[in-house]
Amino acid sequence: MAGEIDPVRVVDDAIEDGVGIGRIADQLVPFVDGDLAGDDGRSAAVAFFENLEQVMTCGGIERLEPPVVEDEQLHAAERLGLFDLAEDLLEPEDIPLRVPDLAVERAEVTACDADVGVVDVAIDDVGDDRVRVPAPALSVRELGKTGANLDVYIEIDVGTRRCGVPPGEPAVLLAKEIQKHANLRFAGLQAYHGRAQHIRSMEERHGVIETAAQHVFHTKRLLQEAGIACPIVTGAGSGTFMLEVGAGAWDEIQPGSYAFMDADYARNEWAAPLPRFEHALFVLATVMSRPAGMAIVDAGLKASSVDSGMPGVWEMPGVSYTKASDEHGWLEGKALPALGEKVLLVPGHCDPTINLYDWYVCVRRGFVEQLWQITARGALT
Repeated sequence: MAGEIDPVRVVDDAIEDGVGIGRIADQLVPFVDGDLAGDDGRSAAVAFFENLEQVMTCGGIERLEPPVVEDEQLHAAERLGLFDLAEDLLEPEDIPLRVPDLAVERAEVTACDADVGVVDVAIDDVGDDRVRVPAPALSVRELGKTGANLDVYIEIDVGTRRCGVPPGEPAVLLAKEIQKHANLRFAGLQAYHGRAQHIRSMEERHGVIETAAQHVFHTKRLLQEAGIACPIVTGAGSGTFMLEVGAGAWDEIQPGSYAFMDADYARNEWAAPLPRFEHALFVLATVMSRPAGMAIVDAGLKASSVDSGMPGVWEMPGVSYTKASDEHGWLEGKALPALGEKVLLVPGHCDPTINLYDWYVCVRRGFVEQLWQITARGALT
């Protein structure tokens, strides 16, 4: 049996070559009248790493400077001081904003800019003054009571059936409630279709996004009839973003997983107008045992999330990762790797896998160049 070594998270060239050079930032965004934001629910906008600042140097991007990915979304507010009353984010005359009075799910921290002192939230509930709603389930009325100047997005449910008010009149009523509070500004609509990102068929994905677009157009039309401006509609993800662009209902797109990709996204059908992004994220594992007909690696459930399927085995045709226990993974197939051999695994789901690690090991052409800290590590604590 080979010595057991903890699996390591590896980031390869593709993240820089595929993201910073000639992909979404350089090719797509300059041709659409919109912005590039973070992924999944317009979550907290925080720099993923400092060395790819060119990723977002393209026309139309004003809200964000460095690139954004999902693993830094959940508790990005902590880095900006929100847990310390966010005094650096608010004007002196504002009442300090206290987390957990502003946090996850119903009132999601979505973008924080320490330079201009802006906090955006997405929300889907008016609230009831008769009931004290505990954090994190904040409502418009609860936000209004904070006294903090906030840009508020209304999340509409365009098909995910997760968060969001129904499109149309319920969103208009919520916008009117926002306008009753002097410290709140209606900033637009959050219309993210999470379920659509992993629909395998391009034709079906396109149909789902077209339906979502009609919900957005309908809601915007009712807002306009009510005399309420809708500055931004934000949404889209790595599996659909060009479909949202083509539909014309969105002003800002939120792809994030494209920077890494994972085995689940790879199972999607990819065709024009969606580009197929390269894998840039791997778990480096070691074969620790070679029973008959299989190879056991030191990377199991504690090394890679399997909620979206088992990891892929990189550049080993005919070899599959078939089963996982806490600290072990089963490889089966032809031409199995030898005892002690290193294996690159493509995570089934990049987001929750990243949360298992403290560092990225950055590799270019076979050489380790840098280590990047994963600041959201253990974000639930």
